[in-house]
Amino acid sequence: METANVLDVTVIEPRLKHPTIFQKFDALEKGESFVIHNDHDPKPLYYQLLAERGNTFTWQYLEEGPQWWKVKIGKLKAGEKEPTIGELVTKDFRKAEVFKKFGLDFCCGGKKTLTKACAEKGLDVVQIEKELKEIDEQPAKSSQDYTSWDLGFLADYIINTHHKYVLQSMPVIFEYTQKVAKVHGDNHPEAIEIANTFLKVVDELNRHMMKEENVLFPYIKLLASAKKDGENIQPSPFGTIENPVRMMEHEHDMVGEWMENINKLSGGYTPPAHACTTFRLSYAKLKEFEDDLHQHIHLENNILFPKAIALEKELLG
Repeated sequence: METANVLDVTVIEPRLKHPTIFQKFDALEKGESFVIHNDHDPKPLYYQLLAERGNTFTWQYLEEGPQWWKVKIGKLKAGEKEPTIGELVTKDFRKAEVFKKFGLDFCCGGKKTLTKACAEKGLDVVQIEKELKEIDEQPAKSSQDYTSWDLGFLADYIINTHHKYVLQSMPVIFEYTQKVAKVHGDNHPEAIEIANTFLKVVDELNRHMMKEENVLFPYIKLLASAKKDGENIQPSPFGTIENPVRMMEHEHDMVGEWMENINKLSGGYTPPAHACTTFRLSYAKLKEFEDDLHQHIHLENNILFPKAIALEKELLG
């Protein structure tokens, strides 16, 4: 690394440190970067840069103590934007585990940037970025590359994997939550609210999946087939595909909010110490259901729907 690109902050008078760093950052051309060398974690600088320059920079730890810290600060290229949470997970699904750990929604809330999502929840964006970087540095395991799949195949996969799971698991969870509410509701009023909320989830998802399977997904498969065979396609009866997609995304948001509320009411699906077997099974199945729903909605909101919208525009002009 060239010495000219390193700013040794340790030799700068304290009151001039941040002004000097800002001056150097402002002098950068888009796409350029420099490294600051410091004797402590410069995390406060990150938040000051964010507050005063917005999402215009990149921040990468090269060395993290205990004696020295080195951080590479870059200026985003023209037109370059901070990726959304959904885009980060689409690129590497392993990162979903980091977002789950911090309670960040990568499916319904996948259109938010990490910076915005962290600001809304009061989370330390620097710490989360460190954990995401650790995943980048780990060898990638063999996994499903959903982004490369034919859209018709992806739609069928969602039906045969996630819709099937939802239809099979909802009656079981409904029975468990209703039983827990009836038997333990007096001592655990949250159990009653959980049962009532899950009933709303059941009603909504039954209607929602029927619309996807009978209307939206067949049209997406038609688009994919036309692209593959080089055929022309007529506009759909519902106008642009963006109309039903927006409705589906709105319904995803509702179900996501209900499941998030169930998560909070159950203390993160943590049953009471004295809980009976049905109580414990109820929480375990709810957690499993929410985990599956996150991936389910991610595949639709962040991969299937955007690609289908782009494909329709390509075919219809």
